[in-house]
Amino acid sequence: MSAVITVLITIGIIWVLLSESVAFFREVSIVEFLTEKEWTPLFADKRFGILPLVAGTFLTTAIAIAVALPLGLTIAVYLNEYAHARLKQVVKPMLEVLATIPTVVYGFFALTVVTPFLQKIIPGLAGFNALSAGIVMGIMIIPMISSLSEDAISAVPRSLREAAYGMGSTRLQTAFGVMVPAASSGIVVSVILAISRAVGETMIVAIAAGQQPRLTLNPLVPIETITTYIVQVSLGDVPHGSLEYRTIFAAGITLFVFTFALNNISFWIKKKYQEKYD
Repeated sequence: MSAVITVLITIGIIWVLLSESVAFFREVSIVEFLTEKEWTPLFADKRFGILPLVAGTFLTTAIAIAVALPLGLTIAVYLNEYAHARLKQVVKPMLEVLATIPTVVYGFFALTVVTPFLQKIIPGLAGFNALSAGIVMGIMIIPMISSLSEDAISAVPRSLREAAYGMGSTRLQTAFGVMVPAASSGIVVSVILAISRAVGETMIVAIAAGQQPRLTLNPLVPIETITTYIVQVSLGDVPHGSLEYRTIFAAGITLFVFTFALNNISFWIKKKYQEKYD
């Protein structure tokens, strides 16, 4: 029964997105939507190119993964290979507490702490920028990568570790030469799920990254992501049913396609490359 309700809700969400998006694309060419380099639907000179919002989303997500992947994987290896059992029982739940902090708190942390700190190191850094938002998003998704990666490493049979030690490998060589490769499918899935989480993040980028749709990969300037734009239009200033209002559904269906593709890729990788041990 729960599964049926979940499927019906999902179908309803997709139907709403598609119906409003079709109305949008009746007035705006899909070629213009995918190729135009400016996004100014709220200005007098309206442009409907989604590329600046996609670039902003990609930029903040790439920074977040660059921060979260090495830290999360190192934490996972430490907890699995080096930490005492009691320490692991304490540290792992503490990491997962990070995932329970409201994202609006992360956003204000990025704006009031991280950005002023970075401005001392990078004088040209704008007050709203992709770098601060991406770094804090990376901090936010560290628990997801570390926890899922640690679970994947823990699932590797102990015999592989003992065989590596038997051949004279050190603990570090065993961890990164045997355990991590053996758990690679689970680690890749954790990274893809973290990317999906970062792509859909809203409050951090809305507070810290600015609201300037810009086709750039420069992390030092204000940008706007797809989710930030949806929040901006959803505040109520745009007339319901207008073309400007329907842009949020066109942006939403774009975001849905990205996250749907990422989730299916992670499912496919897990199913195809997952190692099964007796």
